[in-house]
Amino acid sequence: MGRLAGLLLIAGLLGAEPKRVLFVTATYGFRHVEAIDAANQTMMDIAGRSGGALDITLTEDVSLLTADNLAGYDAVFFFTSGELPLSDQQKQDLLDFIRNGKGFGGAHSATDTLYTWPDYGDMIGGIFDGHPWAQEATVIVEQPDDPIVAHLAPSFVMTEEFYQFRNFSRDQVQVLLHLDTTTVDLNADGVHRTDGDFALAWKRTYGAGRVFYSALGHFESSWTEPRFQTMLEQALRWLTGGGEVTAP
Repeated sequence: MGRLAGLLLIAGLLGAEPKRVLFVTATYGFRHVEAIDAANQTMMDIAGRSGGALDITLTEDVSLLTADNLAGYDAVFFFTSGELPLSDQQKQDLLDFIRNGKGFGGAHSATDTLYTWPDYGDMIGGIFDGHPWAQEATVIVEQPDDPIVAHLAPSFVMTEEFYQFRNFSRDQVQVLLHLDTTTVDLNADGVHRTDGDFALAWKRTYGAGRVFYSALGHFESSWTEPRFQTMLEQALRWLTGGGEVTAP
């Protein structure tokens, strides 16, 4: 590459428009009060560290989830709960936004959201089915070469409210993290899965779009954990178009 071409490339990168993310923390079920405050601060910190690459808008206003408004964003990220009051048109707009090439991310109770809307559960990859353990446990990295979780490999220990899921299939997602079941009691009350498969983070394609979900994020300490923040930043960069897309 010649010197002029290199300078033009650098100028283009410096002048690139930031990727815009709508971070939604609306709650119509259990509200993770302290965790939401920490999550909002974490998202602002990630945007600040991105050097202008990410522009993150915080909101609890679900009326913003319309085709006209979403047209100004590259990804939507939910840390929500309950049956959000979305109209049928808003639901269609959200799915079309993702299918047409944009990103959707979710943390923790995002799978405890819109659980009576099957298309949402299909899109995000699973539906919350209880949390048998709130304790310290080991999490295993399944995809150590994936930039979203490479820094966590091969495993890490954290205190978390660990979820299990129904309507979840490995055929539909690429699992990034799973619970090391040797570090929890599989006979604890509320354990529903019999296959020992407790995925904790995954990604997938959805139409032409990208979906990422992490079950982590119950506690304020989860969001302030630097390793968790790095995972989120890498996920946001992937959701907004960075890195290769691999099926599913």
